[in-house]
Amino acid sequence: MDFEQLKAFVEVARNASFSRAAEKLFRTQPAISAQIRALEEDVGARLFDRTGGRVTLTVGGKIFLQYAEESLQARRNIIRAVAEVARTPRGELVVSANEASCLYILPQVFAQFKRKYPRVSVSIARNERSRTVEAVLAQEVDFGVVAQPINDPRLTVVPVHQDEMVVITPVGHPLAAKRSTPLAQVAAFPLILPKQGRTRDAIDQLFSRRQLKPEISMELESNELIKRFAAAGVGVGFLARSNAVAELAAGLLGVVELEDVRIARDLVLVYRKDKSLSRAAQAFIEIMQSSVGVPRSSSSGLKRV
Repeated sequence: MDFEQLKAFVEVARNASFSRAAEKLFRTQPAISAQIRALEEDVGARLFDRTGGRVTLTVGGKIFLQYAEESLQARRNIIRAVAEVARTPRGELVVSANEASCLYILPQVFAQFKRKYPRVSVSIARNERSRTVEAVLAQEVDFGVVAQPINDPRLTVVPVHQDEMVVITPVGHPLAAKRSTPLAQVAAFPLILPKQGRTRDAIDQLFSRRQLKPEISMELESNELIKRFAAAGVGVGFLARSNAVAELAAGLLGVVELEDVRIARDLVLVYRKDKSLSRAAQAFIEIMQSSVGVPRSSSSGLKRV
């Protein structure tokens, strides 16, 4: 028994005619007759009375008609529901990222995504860069947000955001009155630096190449701590510009550009190359790119970390 047989049965029942059913289904009358015979053999009972030149339903045929129509309607409902899923994403996405991305990059992306696709559940796993890459490869999460470079051939890499490192200072600090300053002037003040990581490595290399020996006041684990201690006057620090927007607007920190060197952080979205992307996942990539992307033309001359 299959849906084609059920369709043939329902059309014959509705039209009380094998020939008219064949016309409606664009089949030959012998083909329709063969489908009905096969169906009757499967059911184990006659479904139509063909005596006297008329086609009428038997008692069993009338019972069978109800279930046949319900089955065909259920099939239409299934096809419609699956098509609706394709048009309207639903399901669950898990994104891994470090603290800074969780605080300053992903909230606006998630807000925009949830407005468009409220049936998709989205959650964050806060991990450092290396752990994020591991989680993506192990399929513990769907996506990771990390800084370049990513050279693993198992990963698809989608550029999503470019940020620039700036100097943050306490309000009223001598550097705060400047729009930009050379690196040597920054080195004259106590510094608050990340304890470790790619940004710290790039800062150390930068000072080394310039043969500068800065005074390191504090080494801290997070950007939030760097901002708090910088605002308290412990020293000046380095931070991605997007991470200090709120404090700058509130007058809690000064933000100064480096005039003789520019340090860029290129953020990318990564996922396994062999991952089958759902419609929800595809939509997330599109929104991630459109929501936080920075024109690539602004990146010339920037040193990347």
